[in-house]
Amino acid sequence: MDYMTGTMLDRQGIVVLISFFLILFLSESVFQLRARVQKRWRRILINTLVSLPSFAALRLVFIPAMLWVAYQNESLQFGLNYLYELPEWLEYAIAFIVLDYTIYLWHVLLHKLPVLWRFHLVHHTDLDLDVTTAIRFHFGELFASLLFRGAAVLLVGASPLMVLIYEVAFEAATQFHHSNWKLPFKLEKVINKIFVTPRMHGIHHSTRKGEMDKNYSTIFSVWDRLHSTLKLNLRQRDITIGVGAYQHAGELTPGFLLKLPFSRIRSHDSLPEREPFNRTEFKE
Repeated sequence: MDYMTGTMLDRQGIVVLISFFLILFLSESVFQLRARVQKRWRRILINTLVSLPSFAALRLVFIPAMLWVAYQNESLQFGLNYLYELPEWLEYAIAFIVLDYTIYLWHVLLHKLPVLWRFHLVHHTDLDLDVTTAIRFHFGELFASLLFRGAAVLLVGASPLMVLIYEVAFEAATQFHHSNWKLPFKLEKVINKIFVTPRMHGIHHSTRKGEMDKNYSTIFSVWDRLHSTLKLNLRQRDITIGVGAYQHAGELTPGFLLKLPFSRIRSHDSLPEREPFNRTEFKE
C-alpha cells in the first residue's frame, strides 16, 4: 500500500468513526439503557477535554508508529502472515482475529499491572457509561500501549492496510459497547454470541472489582469465553458505574483526571461478590 492510499483510507476511517459516533449518540438519547447520574453535557465537556491530548497522540504518534511497523513487515517479509500462502482475504481475517486477541491481553494487563492501571483508571472513573466514555482515555495509556501493540503488529505480520482496517474496527467497537443504547434484549443476546455489546461491557465498568475484572474483550466476545472472564448475569439497573474510591463527581474535573496517574491512587473497594448463579446467563 502506497502512502497516498494509506492517507485516503485513514481519512475515510475518520469519516466512518465520526458518523458512527453520531448515530450512537442519537440512538442512546432515544433508547437509554442505564439511568444517568450526571448531567450529560457536563460529562461531554469533561470527556472531550480529557481526550484532546489522546487524540493528538493518536494522530501524530500512534497511527504513524503502527503503520511504520507494518511497512517494515512488508519490507522484511516478517511475521505470522508470511509463514504461509493463503488467499488474501483469509490472511487478512487471521491477522484481524489475532490482533483482536492481543487487545484482550493488553486490556487484562491494564487492570493487573499497577503502573498501567494508573492510566486506565481515568477511563473507569466515569460515573456514567455512554459513547463519550469511548474517548475518555488518558494520553499516557496510549503511549504505554505503543510497545505492546507495535510488537503485536510486527509478530502478526499485519500489512499497513490491515492496521488501518483493524484500528477503525477497534474504535467503532469501542464506541458501540460503551454506548448507553438499549438494544432489544433478544437481539443483543444474539449479537453477544459473537461481539461485545453494551450490556456486556456495562458489567466491566461496575464499581465492584470482581465484576470490573470481567469482560475484557473489545470486538469479539469469544476471548472472555475462552479465558473464563465472561460475566453476563447482572441486570444493568443493579450496576453502579465507576470506581468505588472515586465516586464524588465534583472532583472528577479534566485537570484532576489528567493528573490522576501521577497522584496517589486510592485502593479498590472490597465489596463482596453478589449471590452466585450462572455467570453466562444474560440478564436484561
